[in-house]
Amino acid sequence: MTTADIDPGRARDVIETGRASLGIEFGSTNIKACLIGPDYTPLASGSHAWENEFVDGRWTYSLEAVWAGLQACYADLVTDVQRLYDVTPTSFRAIGISAMMHGYLAFDEAGDLLVPFRTWRNTSTGPAAVELTEALGFNIPQRWSIAHLYQAVLDEEPHIGRIAALNTLAGYVHQKLTGKTVLGVGDASGVFPIDPATGGYDQRMLAIVDPLIDARVPGLKLEKLLPEVLPAGAAAGDLTAEGAALLDPTGALKAGVPFCPPEGDAGTGMVATNSVARRTGNVSVGTSAFAMVVLEHPLEQVHEEIDVVTTPAGDAVAMVHCNNGANELSAWAGLFGRFAQAIGSGVDQDGIFAALLNEALAGKADGGGLLSFNNLAGEPVAGLPDGRPMVVRAPDSSFTLANFMRTQVYAVFSTLSLGMRILDAEKVQVDRLLAHGGLFRTAGPAQRILAAALGAPVAVGETAGEGGPWGMALLAAYLDEAGSKSLAQFLDEEVFATTSTSVMEPARADVDGFSVYLDRYRRALELQRVAPEAVLPVNS
Repeated sequence: MTTADIDPGRARDVIETGRASLGIEFGSTNIKACLIGPDYTPLASGSHAWENEFVDGRWTYSLEAVWAGLQACYADLVTDVQRLYDVTPTSFRAIGISAMMHGYLAFDEAGDLLVPFRTWRNTSTGPAAVELTEALGFNIPQRWSIAHLYQAVLDEEPHIGRIAALNTLAGYVHQKLTGKTVLGVGDASGVFPIDPATGGYDQRMLAIVDPLIDARVPGLKLEKLLPEVLPAGAAAGDLTAEGAALLDPTGALKAGVPFCPPEGDAGTGMVATNSVARRTGNVSVGTSAFAMVVLEHPLEQVHEEIDVVTTPAGDAVAMVHCNNGANELSAWAGLFGRFAQAIGSGVDQDGIFAALLNEALAGKADGGGLLSFNNLAGEPVAGLPDGRPMVVRAPDSSFTLANFMRTQVYAVFSTLSLGMRILDAEKVQVDRLLAHGGLFRTAGPAQRILAAALGAPVAVGETAGEGGPWGMALLAAYLDEAGSKSLAQFLDEEVFATTSTSVMEPARADVDGFSVYLDRYRRALELQRVAPEAVLPVNS
């Protein structure tokens, strides 16, 4: 259902009486808001584009950009509501905040930020990640908050002696809006390992890490720095008067709106694809790309390519997280879009994407000998500390637009495929795998190529393009249902009961062709390892 199918009078009444739920998600390139009604259908949306900055060798966003972006996104939502329904929202049934997981936001006793926000995209915590993984017998990826903290301890950074609190981006925004320092368990699972039995931070592992920190920074206790962990459906505070003014400086929004626990973008992706039950999984493609499978049993081995996080309800999830997703593909689409403008074509960006993705299907199954790398940043799954986008071909490669575009899409899924092959070897079972994100708005091409890359059926639902903000709005709405239903039951029985999906089986020719391509890709990774030494940043 689109907003064009909604009864405006009914929607106006829902919004005017404060019965709509709001989800806001801080993505890598956009901050998005989604407003849903009691039937969980999107009523309106808002967005604000932003970009990370590379400052002093680290990827970051300023806190000023966080608040300016949040206010701009909310204002855009209000404008959309006014345009569609001629009403201004003053209250909501519930609100939820989600954001990019992981990273490092460290504060002192006064609540002041000690160092600029270090995002998930940074790959500067290698020594800490290795030492923690060995000590815990549990994979600690470089982007996790504990890896950032421990690397700062190892590097004897001056701010460590003054740190009083550690948070994620979602947790920080939530705290400023509600006064509550809490995290949803899914987001918390990217800060420090969670014990699925208790739903809280793993006490055995805390007991291992604390002496490691204390040996270098006496008296610094990790658990005292971390936000409280809450499962989906738990009350997580109410919008304060100060928070209302932060979100809506016009003063129209009233205090007192309930909040659900803040979550990470991985968790909202699971919710948006109904992938929170065991043996379900989802693939999300945006600036990063990741696949998540809810586990029946613990993995037998520790794999540096696999994160073990949780659903918003606290169940263990195996996650293959690739730092690089569709950004490079989008850059090429932008280049071709500018070419279309230059020759007088009126095709919009969605039309450009649709044309290029469909052209990819006409390419040879192995890419015709072309190779594409989409690595704008380092890629731990492929063992790359830094990245350089690259297109490579042999003199006898078939250099056509179709093959070029096919390998650009292959680049999005190649490292994801490497990680998923590890889960196959662990005999992890998946009953359904759903894909979502803007790449799947064009029906068919990306879904077919992903099925080939994973060698498994891939489903795309009607809500594939809604993504994280809608998933966060659903978690906000779940506040009223948590007392009677599990999150999986809520999604199955209320949200997705009548939603249809399109399932695409992998075609044998595509699977074989991608396998040939992936072998070629693995061999050529050496080019990516040496490229950063030869191709320096422009501003270096």
